[in-house]
Parts: sequence; C-alpha cells; structure tokens
Amino acid sequence: MPTDVPTDVPAGVPADTAPRLRVGVVGYGDAGRGIHGRLVRAAGHTVTAVVTRSPGRAAQAREDWPGVRVHDDVEGLLGRAGDVDVVVLASPTGLHVEHALAAVAAGVPVVVDKPLALDEAGARAVVAAAEAAHVPLTVFQNRRWDPEQLTLVGLLADGSLGRVHRFERRWERWRPVPKDRWKENAVGEGGGLLLDLGAHLVDSAVQLFGPVASVYAELRALTTPTEDDVFLALRHREGTVSHLWAGALAAAPGPRTRVLGDRAAYLVTRFEGEASPFSGMDPGDGQEGWLVRGDEATPVPRAAGGHEDYYRLVGQWLHAGGPAPVDPRDAVVTAGVLDAARRSAEAGQVVVLP
Repeated sequence: MPTDVPTDVPAGVPADTAPRLRVGVVGYGDAGRGIHGRLVRAAGHTVTAVVTRSPGRAAQAREDWPGVRVHDDVEGLLGRAGDVDVVVLASPTGLHVEHALAAVAAGVPVVVDKPLALDEAGARAVVAAAEAAHVPLTVFQNRRWDPEQLTLVGLLADGSLGRVHRFERRWERWRPVPKDRWKENAVGEGGGLLLDLGAHLVDSAVQLFGPVASVYAELRALTTPTEDDVFLALRHREGTVSHLWAGALAAAPGPRTRVLGDRAAYLVTRFEGEASPFSGMDPGDGQEGWLVRGDEATPVPRAAGGHEDYYRLVGQWLHAGGPAPVDPRDAVVTAGVLDAARRSAEAGQVVVLP
C-alpha cells in the first residue's frame, strides 16, 4: 500500500455550502438524464440547456427542467455560452475529444463523462488544450464517491487492514440478452466494458494504491460486438496487486470487493442491487461490507457521502477555485493503463508501463 493514504475524496458535502450552477448537458439519454441530470438536481443546480436530436428526449428535458433551451448540436449550445456556467459531456465516448475541445475553445468550463477519451493520446490532448486556455476541466469519475470506496479509504487511513497485498473488485452482471445500445455495439468508438466499467475500476485501484507498473489483461466478446468479458491484473509500484473484473455474462457474480491485508480483509458481497448469490450476507442498514479475520466478520459503518457530492464540489470548484473534484490528469493515467490492457490482451503478455 502507498505510504500516502488517499485524502482527495471528502466525506459528505453539506448541501447548503454548494453554490448553484446553470448546467448545460450534451446528450440526454441514460447518462445525461438518468445519471448527470439526477445528480445535478440533487446537488441543487439547474439544467438550463440540453443538446439532443431526439424529439422524445427533448420533451423529457422540457418536462424535467421548465424553461430549458434544447439545441440540436454542441455548436448551438456553445453559441449561447452565456446561458451556462459549465457544460457536461454525456455524449458517446467517441465524441468526447471533439466536444471537449469545442467547449475549451469556447472558454466554457467542462465536465467530461468517463472515459475522457478513447485512448491516452486523446486524453492528453484535451488536458493540454484546457491547461493552455486556462479553462476548467474535470472528469466524471463518480465512483470515487461510492459508499464502499469512501468506506475503504477510511479503513486504509486508520490502518485496520494493515499492509494491503491484494485488491479485488468485480463489476459482474447477468445479462444473457445484451442491451442494444452504442455502448455494446460501437466497436472502436468507445463501446465495450474495457472503456466503460474498466475506466471506473482502474481509477479506483490507482486512487487507492498508486501508480501502475505493469498490466496483464484478458478481453473477450461473448454476446456483443465489443468486449463484454474483461479481466485486468495490475501490479502497482508500491507492491499491491489489483485484480479487476467486468462481465455481462456472469450468472453467479463474485463478491464485489475483497481487499486482503496483513491485519484483516475488507469484503463487500453485493453492489447496487445486482443479482447475486450473496444476497443473504448484507451487513444491515448503515453498514458497508465486513471487516474479516478468518471466520470472524464484523460489519463496517458506512462512510458519509454520495455521488451528488461530486456536483456539489463542482460548484465549489468553479466559484471558489482550488482543485477540481477529479484532476483530469488522473484520467490520462487511467487511459494509459487501459491502452496497455488492450495491448496486453492482443499480445497475450504482460505490458510494463514506463
């Protein structure tokens, strides 16, 4: 485990301390409406502009946010940049670089859904452009605010686990009939679980255990044109090994998180209501997983905080300055690890990172 325990994930942010923002959202589907719009509202901000070409989604936006301006394209929103304080890019991953560079050129602060780009080169180009133009940029790595992640940060900080030698996290689902969306079908344009869930899994591992020295990966496409079965083995420079899974054809999902230390282990059996053979092992209200020593298991109190805190911090960041909720350079690091994973899977060998 790194010497420095991560401290960049705060506990719950009081709602009344977050300045209110006018938010533009590019894309109003599962991500734009179902995730970003919901969290923007929970944080006390208002969506004042939406980009969508779908009449149905435009109607939803007008119902959700009376008075919202609906644009057919990003150029239309950016042409009225004075209507928003920040633009959220919930567009398909293959469009992130194009849309982010347009927002930077317009001088509009921007939140980009993960992953920032299809690859490290694209991510690095966006960060460089934002830094050169002095335009605020951050990336939506909201899983840093998962209860299990916040609770695990606390256990690492107080030494409950001792020195961690292995971190395991699974994001496995039972979807024998896949959804028919760009995420499942867009080969080479950001579809597939490596860039979708893999971006979260790698970000979590690096946040907790530091830079990655080497990557081994196995990628398969079982039910979709893009990969829907992913395994990554990361060796961190400080010695911890991370094993990360993402799968859509797992009829018996494994435990969500298992962290092995020389004093104890941390175990989370289920995740967000997904079907699981461990449904009888929930620790109870107000608890998040188990602290385990052999056959002794103690429920762990859930750390304060949640995903809406990300957008509360966006408000504080844009009004008061200071660090972004997620440093966009972290997204460049994650993209580099995912690039290495793809190379590893293609070659069938470990890839050493510089």
